[in-house]
Amino acid sequence: MRRMPALRSDRRGVAAVEFAFAAPILFLVMFGIFDISYNLYVSSVLQGAVNRAARAATMENAKPEHVDQIVKDATGRLMAGPTLTFSRKAYVNFTDMNRIEDFTDVNGNGTCDAGEPYTDANGNGTWDKDRGKGGMGGARDAVLYEVTLSYQRMFPLGKMLGLSNRVVHRNRSVLRNQPWDLQAGEGATVLNCS
Repeated sequence: MRRMPALRSDRRGVAAVEFAFAAPILFLVMFGIFDISYNLYVSSVLQGAVNRAARAATMENAKPEHVDQIVKDATGRLMAGPTLTFSRKAYVNFTDMNRIEDFTDVNGNGTCDAGEPYTDANGNGTWDKDRGKGGMGGARDAVLYEVTLSYQRMFPLGKMLGLSNRVVHRNRSVLRNQPWDLQAGEGATVLNCS
C-alpha cells in the first residue's frame, strides 16, 4: 500500500501508452494521404499518356495497337497488371459528339420508333443515340479517344473505409485527324427505324 502514491506519480512509459492510442489514427491518416496522392499521380500520368496517344493517332498511317501501346507503356511503369480498356469514336465535326442521329419523330415520343425515317450518319444501318463511327476515323475527322484504367489499391485502406478495392480512372482526349486527304463527310442515307 505504501507504493501506491509512488506509482501514481511515476511518469515512465506514458509516452509509449499515448503513442499506442494515437498510432492507429496517425497511420490511417498517413495511408489515406499516400493512397490519394498515388491515385492522383496515376490519373495525371494516364491523362498525359492519353494525350500523347491521341496526338499519335491523328497521323495518316496510325495503327490502333501502336497508339494503345503508348498508354500501356506509361501505365505499366506505375503498377503491375492494370486492366486497360480503349475506345474510339470518329465524328465529322466536334459538334457531332454526343448527338443522336437525326430522325423524324412522327409520334412525338422522343425516340425513333418503327417506321420513322432517320439519317444514318455513321453508316451502320441502325438508328443510334450517338452518331459517331467506331475506329480511328478518316482525314480531318474529330476522334474521341477514351481509356479506362482499373487497378488494385496500393494500400489496404479501401476495405477499412468501405471503399472498393479497385480504383477506376477514365480519361479522354479529342483531336482532329491530320488533313492528309479530303474528309469523307457524313453519310446521307435515309432509312426507317425498325
